[in-house]
Amino acid sequence: MSKYAVTAGVQDSPVKTVLYGPEGIGKSTFASHFPNPVFIDTEGGTKRLNVKRLPQPTSWAMLLDEVAEVRKGSIPCGTLVIDTADWAERLAIDAVCAKAKVDGLEDFGYGKGYTYLKEEFGKLLDALEEVLNTGHNVLILAHAAITKFEQPDAAGSYDRWTMKTTKQVEPLIREWCDMLLFVNYQTVVEKSGSAPNAKNKVTGGRRVMYTTHHPCWDAKNRFGLPDEMPFDYASIAACIPGTTPAPASQPEPQPRPQPKPQSAPEEDILPAPAPQPEPPAETVPKALLVPDLIALGVPEKLAPLMSANNVTPEELQAVVGKRGYFPEDMLIRDYPADFVEGCLVAAWPQVLQMVLDSRDLPF
Repeated sequence: MSKYAVTAGVQDSPVKTVLYGPEGIGKSTFASHFPNPVFIDTEGGTKRLNVKRLPQPTSWAMLLDEVAEVRKGSIPCGTLVIDTADWAERLAIDAVCAKAKVDGLEDFGYGKGYTYLKEEFGKLLDALEEVLNTGHNVLILAHAAITKFEQPDAAGSYDRWTMKTTKQVEPLIREWCDMLLFVNYQTVVEKSGSAPNAKNKVTGGRRVMYTTHHPCWDAKNRFGLPDEMPFDYASIAACIPGTTPAPASQPEPQPRPQPKPQSAPEEDILPAPAPQPEPPAETVPKALLVPDLIALGVPEKLAPLMSANNVTPEELQAVVGKRGYFPEDMLIRDYPADFVEGCLVAAWPQVLQMVLDSRDLPF
């Protein structure tokens, strides 16, 4: 008899969705209709939308830290939205290059830089998988670009739509998701007249969403959706757990008359208990806000990480001095840029843990 239980049937679970299309077509607005969404806006494109968002990440470490906060349940939401994958990839590229102290991925040689990028972006997908396991839907948005494509079993090449990421990262995202949706403007090109030299004209422009593979784009779904649907959240709402249907109108309940409270005799009235003194709060260092840290010379990529985790400049300088990198009294603004980005920002989880270990809090 096996020690593993065998299960069968469809399992209801959160959905991981990827939506890509041209800029300005309405991807972020579409995402705002998902159940209780919270945006990690890597490009600042949601400023004109009335949505809940986390601070725009200034580094790859900050992006991963924000995802971790959602996984821990510190940020209540029904859907975590990454807006967008291609701008998140830029942060990953900066982190990979800063860690190796090179200017670009090409400086690694022999394509190694893109291999490191693929591994680094895989950390984000792993973190999003953990968010999914805690009961949250995950939606990744991405821009689309036209690229040349060659079939291995056919001569010649043709244009097709792909996600605007590197060739190494795009397959990871496609394989990771349950539903890959491509949205575009549906246009028709036709002759403007019957003459042989008549010019072509374009008509249409309706926004449509594609859910299955086509030679000109990639798409997939596991819900039996039609190949082509209107670009409207209602088209996929039944596939997304947590979507609240429109409530049916119900008659308003009539208020019941409340009995008048009887006044108690004066001798039965007890005096109010004396207020108890509040226990003293833990003396956790209070970090400064991001603008205050920047005013002290803290680099822009490091300041949001310190502020979000209540790390003071004195604490960070003490950890750096204890590790022997620089003297403890050396200000953060005097740290070399490659040390800040390649050591402090790139390895922020380890740096934060050292700060937490150095605190002597009463219990």
